[in-house]
Amino acid sequence: MIPVKRREIARTGPFGAASSPPSAFHEKMARNSVPRLRAPPILPPLHVVLVEPEIPPNTGNIARLCAATGSVLHLVGTLGFRIDEKAVRRAGIDYWHLVKVERHLDLAHFRNALPEARWFLLSASAERSYLDAAFRPGDALIFGRESVGLPDDLLAQHPDSVFGIPTLGAVRSLNLANAAAIVVYEALRQIGALGGTFMG
Repeated sequence: MIPVKRREIARTGPFGAASSPPSAFHEKMARNSVPRLRAPPILPPLHVVLVEPEIPPNTGNIARLCAATGSVLHLVGTLGFRIDEKAVRRAGIDYWHLVKVERHLDLAHFRNALPEARWFLLSASAERSYLDAAFRPGDALIFGRESVGLPDDLLAQHPDSVFGIPTLGAVRSLNLANAAAIVVYEALRQIGALGGTFMG
């Protein structure tokens, strides 16, 4: 075995042999200011509705999705975490100010706030694919709790509005944040919101 000199170990930083990051790392960080592929916002916006979400990172990721797509985030019922300014700052969510967030006591309160919005209930027990839905601007995409999904009685009340995401493997369901991203971007595609892209 070849002995390793202590001095060489001391000079080794988190990026390898050199104690300072390579130039490629600085170049990557500098790319934060370059133009990105954008699309104009749609009006009225989509509404992403989370009913009693339980896992903070999922809601954080969906909040970022809403910020990126100009969608409104609706949080319904009791949350499994705090979303006050201190908690958001501690979680390192630096885009929260870009998201329009609305709180609702329950789905009846949400319905009263947006009586014209069409409901699309996303469920792992759905029999129809989200690809069969016909989305329009202003639609409400409603997702349930990570542990149990949307209530069975709610799904039974709106059988024509229940859709799911097909899976090819034997998992019970997709991660909530992944499911939201899939459905939101399909809705945007159908609406035609992704056609007029530009660099900005």
